[in-house]
Amino acid sequence: MSDPATPTQTKTIYDGHIVKLELFQGKWEIVRHAPAVAILLQNDAGEMLCVRQFRPAIDAHTVEVPAGLIDAGEEPEAAARRELQEEAGLDAEMTLLTRFFSSPGFCDEELHIFRAVSPRESRLPMDDDEEIEVLWMKPETLLAGLRDGSLKGSATTVTAALLALTGAPPVPGMGQRVDQQGGH
Repeated sequence: MSDPATPTQTKTIYDGHIVKLELFQGKWEIVRHAPAVAILLQNDAGEMLCVRQFRPAIDAHTVEVPAGLIDAGEEPEAAARRELQEEAGLDAEMTLLTRFFSSPGFCDEELHIFRAVSPRESRLPMDDDEEIEVLWMKPETLLAGLRDGSLKGSATTVTAALLALTGAPPVPGMGQRVDQQGGH
């Protein structure tokens, strides 16, 4: 049996700045996408730091937690700190809460969700194409707006809101591979 990942069975359809589209074994369209980070930061009132921005892909404004791509050679925590500085003018201590694939049926984008604590002012310039409004929202208000359609969001935003509501602690041993039988 041949290795399913051999390059001869993969045809690149498009190779752009953010994504690469491949046709795998002549039948599966796969989007190759850089990994990304998202940041959960709550204030003393339990509100989440969110950003409102226009997303051309859905032709609408979204309410999301600060998030962005991990640059080549950059560690996820460094990317989370950079994104928080760019989007909200804050830096903070970061703890990885979880990571997951955004839509593994067709895309290999892995998302890393961090909890930020002890924020302090620290601004980096925003990306040239970003116009961001900073908002503070209660997690339950955010989820209610996503549920009733009055707000538009993302998988990272839903995940962060649910983690905020459950008070989920960081995951011990995050990053260790676990085989199908549950062993390490």
